[in-house]
Amino acid sequence: MWLFLAFVLVPLIEIGLFIQVGGLIGLWPTLGLVLLTAFVGMSLMRSQGAQALNDLRGSMARLDDPTKPLAHGAMILFAGALLLTPGFFTDATGIALLIPAVREAVLKYLSRRVRMQSFTMGSMHQRPPHQRPHDPQIIDADEIDDDSRPTPGNSGWTRH
Repeated sequence: MWLFLAFVLVPLIEIGLFIQVGGLIGLWPTLGLVLLTAFVGMSLMRSQGAQALNDLRGSMARLDDPTKPLAHGAMILFAGALLLTPGFFTDATGIALLIPAVREAVLKYLSRRVRMQSFTMGSMHQRPPHQRPHDPQIIDADEIDDDSRPTPGNSGWTRH
């Protein structure tokens, strides 16, 4: 239902703003203003996106929890989508999401509403070889007898 409301209300808000701003400053300045806010927003998105990517790389290098940099990156990506949508409301929302303090506030709000069950990094812990179940198909190197080694000159892979 929320998504349906967004698809109905956002265009209505944009149309109302276009009519109001266009009535105040005229058609061409209104279109120019929409294009200007989109270009300014896209340049801000590029710099903020690069910063978010660097934060993510640093978090991964330190083996820290990458949730925060990933969330910032997702919000920057969403801001870019809003900036590509023509309109004053979407541009204002997109530019607001490019401000780190606004992203922090949104992240704080979302973190109160979303509960994460668990987080792990790296591969699953494997049991040592002596604790693994015995599989007759697997031959450990220290289980090979000296008698079973091929004779010199015969690799064991070919028949002579």
